Amino acid sequence: MNYLEFAIKMELDGEKYYREQAEKNKDNSLHTVFLMLAEDERSHAEILRNKANELSYELKDSVAFPEYKNVFEGMDDFESEVKVSPDQLDVYRMALKKEEESIELYEKMLSEAVNDDDKELFKYLIEQEKTHYAIFDEIISHLSRAEEWVESAEFGIRDEY
Repeated sequence: MNYLEFAIKMELDGEKYYREQAEKNKDNSLHTVFLMLAEDERSHAEILRNKANELSYELKDSVAFPEYKNVFEGMDDFESEVKVSPDQLDVYRMALKKEEESIELYEKMLSEAVNDDDKELFKYLIEQEKTHYAIFDEIISHLSRAEEWVESAEFGIRDEY
C-alpha cells in the first residue's frame, strides 16, 4: 500500500467514524458538526483518489469550522442541551487524537513530497485537519469546564468562555 492509498483509507475511516458519531448524537447539535466533518473527510478521500489516478482536483476550504460556530451561536445553555457522559467526552478526545495523527501523517508526507502539486495538496490537507482539531479541542474545552470549574466568591478571576 502506497502513501496515497493509506491516506485515502484513513480519510474514509474518518468519514465512517464521524457518521457513526453523528448517529449517536442525532438528538443534539453535535449531530450537525459530525456530519460536516464526515463530509470533509469524504471530500479529502476524493481529492486523494483523484491525485492517485492523476485526475484533476480542487482544494476547497472546509465549511466545518464556520458552520460549527453557527450551530452553537445563541444557545442559552450548552451543557444542558448536550448530555455529557464520560464516554462521550472520551469519544471527542479520541477524535482529537485521530485528527492529530492525521496532521502528523500529512506533515510527514509534505516533508517527503518532491513536486509542487504534492506539496500544495499536503499543505491543504494539514490545514483541513488542523481545522477539525480546533473544532474538537473547543468542544472538549466546553464540555470539560463543567467537570473542572468550581466557582467561589473568594476567587473572582476566571477564564472567559
